[in-house]
Amino acid sequence: MQRDLTVKWYFPHPPEKVWECLTDPALINQWFMKNDFLPIVGHKFQFHSRPMPKMGWDGIVYCEVLEIVPNQRLVYSWQGGPRPGVIGLDTVLTWTLTAEADGTRMVLEHKGFKGWKNFVASVFMENGWKKGIPRRFGQVLEKYSYDKA
Repeated sequence: MQRDLTVKWYFPHPPEKVWECLTDPALINQWFMKNDFLPIVGHKFQFHSRPMPKMGWDGIVYCEVLEIVPNQRLVYSWQGGPRPGVIGLDTVLTWTLTAEADGTRMVLEHKGFKGWKNFVASVFMENGWKKGIPRRFGQVLEKYSYDKA
């Protein structure tokens, strides 16, 4: 059993502004999770959130930047588990930006949820990707675009 997620959003901002919100660690902190992200292929980084021991997650997402095409595509690995060195979830996240009308179409593909436990995790993540992320991302993007105007 394997499950992949695809979620699409539209933001009324140019790809360059959306890209900044997607790749600036300080902005990522605001709409997603604490992180030490750098937009450099090969950079290993982590996202930090509240641990969920009952779900087998220590609150850390272990990542590595796999591909960058500025203002168009960002790909990184996404791994997690119950403690450092024990990985139960091994997936890949791809963000794709496309200029569209007066804004940007952003597509998230989160692939590789294997097995029943990861299927369940994917359902929770899908809910967050579809509901919480676009709201928070949009708020940060609005504030960032206004501050930079």
